[in-house]
Amino acid sequence: MTIGVLAVQGAFIEHEHRLEQLGARAVELRCAEDLDQPIDGLILPGGESTAMGKLLRELGMLDTLREKIRAGLPVFGTCAGLLLLAEEIENDTRRHLATMHITACRNAYGRQLGSFFTRAPFADEGEIPMTFIRAPYIASVGEGAEVLAAVDGRIVAARQGAQLVTAFHPELGESTAVHRYFLSMVRESLADGAA
Repeated sequence: MTIGVLAVQGAFIEHEHRLEQLGARAVELRCAEDLDQPIDGLILPGGESTAMGKLLRELGMLDTLREKIRAGLPVFGTCAGLLLLAEEIENDTRRHLATMHITACRNAYGRQLGSFFTRAPFADEGEIPMTFIRAPYIASVGEGAEVLAAVDGRIVAARQGAQLVTAFHPELGESTAVHRYFLSMVRESLADGAA
């Protein structure tokens, strides 16, 4: 199983380590040509969503990625990656990939809180550690999207078909639960393709 990791900006190395730990092959996606290789899934890491969106446009990657995601390529966005996938962003006029029916709120926890750590239930995985760094949250989910986790009444993880987002950084902790969950989504997609 080969997972492309967007490597133009942000915390992509940690995702690569987590994937390798789980037996998946990680390949870095840095330019439009990198999108020509076959990948089974895609990770959009945390970082700075405005910078990442700008780079995706400048490098000619945005439209191709959007087409692949719309065609069913499993994708997992963390923090800034969540903002790249969000159809609406409450406090920002920019839209990037905009493939997921969610409304996000960027830097939602404010500058004062900056980062924090907690534990909360995620999907069917039980309680997992969650690290938030100047994180967004999901203000609402639209048609086809389901809530996978909430902290203090705010949605921090959601799924819509083959798209998964978390406001927190599962690549920074010891738990592999979220990456395992994503790889199971990729396996489902591969099985559907083979059917």
